[in-house]
Amino acid sequence: MYPQERQKQIMQLLTVEEMMKLTDLSKRLQVSMETIRRDVQVLVEQRKIDKFYGGIKRASLPQESFVTARMQQHLEEKEKIAHQALHYIEDGDTIFLDSGSTTYPLAKYIKMRQQITVVTNSLLVVNELVDSEVDVLLIGGKLRHSEKSITAYDMLFQFEALNIQKAFICTSGISLENGLSDYDIDEIRTRRQIMKNSKQTYVLCDHSKFEQDVTIKTCDLQELEAIITDADVDEEVRKRFSEAGHRMIIA
Repeated sequence: MYPQERQKQIMQLLTVEEMMKLTDLSKRLQVSMETIRRDVQVLVEQRKIDKFYGGIKRASLPQESFVTARMQQHLEEKEKIAHQALHYIEDGDTIFLDSGSTTYPLAKYIKMRQQITVVTNSLLVVNELVDSEVDVLLIGGKLRHSEKSITAYDMLFQFEALNIQKAFICTSGISLENGLSDYDIDEIRTRRQIMKNSKQTYVLCDHSKFEQDVTIKTCDLQELEAIITDADVDEEVRKRFSEAGHRMIIA
């Protein structure tokens, strides 16, 4: 059995039992204690479980941090991802730029293209482009303070009138089993409305988002044109995504 399969089984067992002893896991999975300890260490590093003396339990549900705080994390990787994403934007395109710390850096590079129209719900993106020649359409709706973004309402924005070539969205979690996931239902609704009106959707996410499932599912991976990420994504994760038929672009 592959380590990923064992680790998945461990998480499934923890959905039934609140906590488990390592000795019990060793017997249930019929592997050595040394093997169990290695698997547990991986899950601890992924923040999926908490470890205590002789046993484990599911980690407390993660909480979303403010976008301004997340912008300080994995800075170099996010810049590389944004620069890579620019290759898929052509002069004259109408694109959507999502709110988020991974999509925001792309706003700087967009200025290198001609006759671009940016549809966005991000106040940070608007601020970046306010003195540029880029045409900006800001979605109307409710201000979401933590993300410095707008969550849209149909009565305030006519989504069906949009003709977007490419949408560049972000995510808080991505996994083969559950696709993309995030925390806020209004943000997700806005994202899904945009995806319906876009010919192609790219997700921009750094390596820390992989194998993570957070509060609410956004979409299946099959709905994406490609995943643009950084070179620190685990090689085994890359292989599994590729074998499942999902296009991954490494910055």
